[in-house]
Amino acid sequence: MSEPKTLGIIGGMGPAATVDLFAKLIAATGAERDQDHLRILIDNNPRVPNRNDAIAGTGPSPGPQLAAAARALQQAGADFLVIACNTAHAFQPDIEAAITIPLVSMIEATADEAAVSGADRVGVLAADGCRGAHLYDRAFEQRGVTALFLDEVQQAEFMHLIFRVKAGDVGVEVQRRMQSLANTLYARGAKAIVAACTEVPLVLSSDALAVPVINSTDALVTRAIAFATGR
Repeated sequence: MSEPKTLGIIGGMGPAATVDLFAKLIAATGAERDQDHLRILIDNNPRVPNRNDAIAGTGPSPGPQLAAAARALQQAGADFLVIACNTAHAFQPDIEAAITIPLVSMIEATADEAAVSGADRVGVLAADGCRGAHLYDRAFEQRGVTALFLDEVQQAEFMHLIFRVKAGDVGVEVQRRMQSLANTLYARGAKAIVAACTEVPLVLSSDALAVPVINSTDALVTRAIAFATGR
C-alpha cells in the first residue's frame, strides 16, 4: 500500500473543537500500532480574528491569518488540509489562493452525509457567521434538502451557549439548553439535526434527540481519512 497522505489541520477556532477533531481522527483510524495512524500537523491558532464579526462587517478579516496557516502547513509537509471550524469556510477562497494542495471541505462532507441519510428537511445549528455566509443553505439547496434554522431569539441563545462551550462549560445546563434548541427544529419538521458548529458536538448527541444528529466533525473525519488513505 502507498503511504497515507499527511493531513494539515487549520485549528484553534476554538481549541476544544480542534482537540475533538484530532481525537476523533485517532479513534476512527482503526490503528493497531503507532505507525498505523495518520501523520497530522495542527496549527492551533486561537488568535485568528473572530469569523462572525468579520462576516457581519464589524471586525477584521481572518483571511490573511488563515492563508498564512495554510501556507505554513503545506511547507511543513501537509498533502491536504482541513479546517476545524465551519464558519471559517467562508474564507476558503483566501486559503485556496495561498496553497497548491487540496482543501477538504467540512461543509461539503456534512451536506453529503445529510443527503445520503435520506433526510429531506434538516435543522441546522450554525453560528451567526456561518449563516450570514449562507454556507449550509447553499450546500443543502444544491442537494435538494430543505434547511431549517433557528429564529432570531433562538439564534441569540445558541450563540450564548456556543461561547459558554468555548469558555469550557459543557455541563448539564448547557447540554439541556442546546437539546431544547435542537428540539425546536425537530418540532418544525426536521428529520435530522446538523451540528454545523464544531462546539455543538461537545454538548449534543443523537442520544438526546428523537432524530439523528449529523455531526460536522464526524463527517469531516470520515472524509479526511478516506482522502488520506485512498479508500
